[in-house]
Amino acid sequence: MKILITGAAGFIGFSLARRLLGRGDSVVGIDNLNDYYPVELKRARLAEIQDPAFRFIEMDIADRKALPGLFAAERFDCVVNLAAQAGVRYSIDNPWAYVDSNLVGFANILECCRHYPVGHLVYASSSSVYGGNEKVPFSEDDKVDNPVSLYAATKKSGELMASCYSRLYGIAATGLRFFTVYGPWGRPDMSPMLFAKAISAGQPIKVFNNGDMMRDFTYIDDIVEGVVRVIDHAPAGHEVYNIGCSSPVKLMDFIREIETALGREAEKIMLPMQPGDVYQTYADTSKLERDFGYRPGVTLHEGIAKFIDWYRSDKNPLR
Repeated sequence: MKILITGAAGFIGFSLARRLLGRGDSVVGIDNLNDYYPVELKRARLAEIQDPAFRFIEMDIADRKALPGLFAAERFDCVVNLAAQAGVRYSIDNPWAYVDSNLVGFANILECCRHYPVGHLVYASSSSVYGGNEKVPFSEDDKVDNPVSLYAATKKSGELMASCYSRLYGIAATGLRFFTVYGPWGRPDMSPMLFAKAISAGQPIKVFNNGDMMRDFTYIDDIVEGVVRVIDHAPAGHEVYNIGCSSPVKLMDFIREIETALGREAEKIMLPMQPGDVYQTYADTSKLERDFGYRPGVTLHEGIAKFIDWYRSDKNPLR
């Protein structure tokens, strides 16, 4: 297949591209290489992809002139939209970045899929759509009308937009509600990198809600496996799936795993809950398991060990 991956220099996009290329697909990757976090990490990821079946184009999905030209020229079999402004806390101070990328940019993707039909649109949603829901585990059947951040609101909006375009124009579309993803080449604004960097340097780490939080941490290889299975099976209309580990971990246990892997105890600064954060995330992945046989296989202990090995290696440009 010829597959477009937007956000190809990002953590999940880069990892997915390598997996698809490894099985023989042709991949075009686009990314605007913004400076939300150090561009050198994004460029280092792209440099790791050494395959003639991969082409990278620096492009913003919010560019209403360039994007249709790309779709017209390439005629993609599948589009995986992973381009988005990420981060819950960042949305408090930088709302327009989320509107431009997650709303305007995604509308451009949908319009291109409408006018230059593709076999399947797979797009990134987020566990953040569950907002303040107290019932766990989070199920796709739960109401998601209580977002606690603009980021979450844009992700829910994306699901509604995709559902509308699917019904109006017959676009086969699948939304994936990603739960907390970690592993080698991960984002430096997320807790694994922040903790590893601070602990390695003997600096204190910030622990929000005094450590009383739980996250459904999911190793990157398990995420990619789920995405690949979804890519290969276009729905009749629009579907949404949770994709996570379905085994939430206490934040303090997660920190202890990193401390063990680094062989060093962290100095901890206990802080209150931050605006936009939620107490826990917990994925019910039974729908994904039923439809695609998906079942994550990497334990937290294994995943953290692999992450720290990469973090300490010369592959990490931010070490």
